[in-house]
Amino acid sequence: MSDIDQQHIEGDTDSGLPEGWTIAKLGDLCAHPQYGWTTSANKNGTGLKLLRTTDISGGTVNWSMVPFCAEEPNDPEKYLLETGDILVSRAGSVGLSYLVKECPQAIFASYLIRFRPKPSIESEFITLFLKSPEYWASIVDQTSGIAIPNVNASKLKELEVPLPPLPEQKRIVAKVEELLARVISARKHLAKVSIILKRFRQAVLAAACSGRLTSDWRDNATRVTPVDQTIHEILQQREEEWIKANISKKYKRPQDVRIDGLQALPEGWKYISSDTLISFVTSGSRGWAKYYVESGPIFIRVGNLDHDTISPNFTGVQHVNPPAGQERDRTRTQLGDILISITADVGMIALLQDEIGKAYVNQHVSIVRPVKNTFRPYLAWYLASREGGQAQFQDLQRGATKVGLGLDDIKSVAIPFPPIEEQQEIVRRVESMFKLADAVEKRVAFATARAKKLTRAILAKAFRGELVPTEAELARRERRPYESASELLARIKSERESKQASQKVFQEGGR
Repeated sequence: MSDIDQQHIEGDTDSGLPEGWTIAKLGDLCAHPQYGWTTSANKNGTGLKLLRTTDISGGTVNWSMVPFCAEEPNDPEKYLLETGDILVSRAGSVGLSYLVKECPQAIFASYLIRFRPKPSIESEFITLFLKSPEYWASIVDQTSGIAIPNVNASKLKELEVPLPPLPEQKRIVAKVEELLARVISARKHLAKVSIILKRFRQAVLAAACSGRLTSDWRDNATRVTPVDQTIHEILQQREEEWIKANISKKYKRPQDVRIDGLQALPEGWKYISSDTLISFVTSGSRGWAKYYVESGPIFIRVGNLDHDTISPNFTGVQHVNPPAGQERDRTRTQLGDILISITADVGMIALLQDEIGKAYVNQHVSIVRPVKNTFRPYLAWYLASREGGQAQFQDLQRGATKVGLGLDDIKSVAIPFPPIEEQQEIVRRVESMFKLADAVEKRVAFATARAKKLTRAILAKAFRGELVPTEAELARRERRPYESASELLARIKSERESKQASQKVFQEGGR
């Protein structure tokens, strides 16, 4: 064998590591870990900045937003950050890490632990390990605590790091950064697609509610029911439903419509008040938390509604078993009801087009029950449109003291009312276009999930030695010696011991 072939080989037998690699503990690769300074933050202070877990949670640090120390340490040099320092969160966001690349005069807070890699150990390589699947698997094992999971410096020191020779560390870092830059770029482009789809949906609804979406349909339509005839039939049905539901009350005619400032409508369309199309409207019940159960009737809350859609989301739905009585009966939904969020995130819409069994709404959601011969999908989509119902809902929230929508507000929306045949065509086109957008969105979500997995896969390959040629391979190819990882650690240890001995001699000589 040549001298190169006879060189110490590690990692290719029992450990499963690539040749020239070794397993090192994090504490062997860094100076003694250190906890940060305990003090409160002062946003308006001066002096030393105080870097906290919240400041590093985004992956980068906006130093202009980092607060100052309310009280600085007596020995600030002990806590001053330097380029190359690695900070690990020990509570809250346990295991979150950050590599200091540049910083002003700053120290780190007590919930962070500083690791300072030793000379000849790449800080960037250690940082990559602290983002790898292997690291996070270890963190789960090391985490303790119930209310606030945490790790301490002693546990982190014992974490095992697969370590390659120094030149290989540098190549791995460069390759990972190159690949992750591509992944990040892809994820940014995917995020832009989501924004484009959101704007697309809004544009479709704006065109639908103004008549632009079906202008070609009107040009070719031959048999169209006059709008006045349809409105007359709805009003007759509305009165019948009112009388049936409110036997002892005199029939109340619908509110007049206000169209000041609204856009002109296509020929054959007419503005009517939403009250014209509504036979019943109410808000939900409050104080039903004591009736929550694991299964049974659905209790619909604001979180089950969303913008730019009329489909409810019953993922993670709450169930309720309310007591018998008028309150329960009043707030029970029916097939065909339109639900509107009336507080907090106002104006989210859901049309109950599918049978969901018994369901009730809480006080933040209103039930709007359209007259039976109203084409409900058209009404729901108009209320969901940003330039239509949503804009009017915003205008109806008058003044700083008014919170949310009242029931009279819901009944006073001006509805652009086309012929019934055109309403059906509008909904068909809207739902067709939204179906296309939904399909694209699913593909984007799938691609985004794959991009996230790709990041983990890149890091996993990096720490299995599969991302770049190993130093051992290159050394054989170039017929040269190389320093293995264990030899690197031995050299670092020797240099540290030599430095300590020199310092001891110097100190003894100065006595």
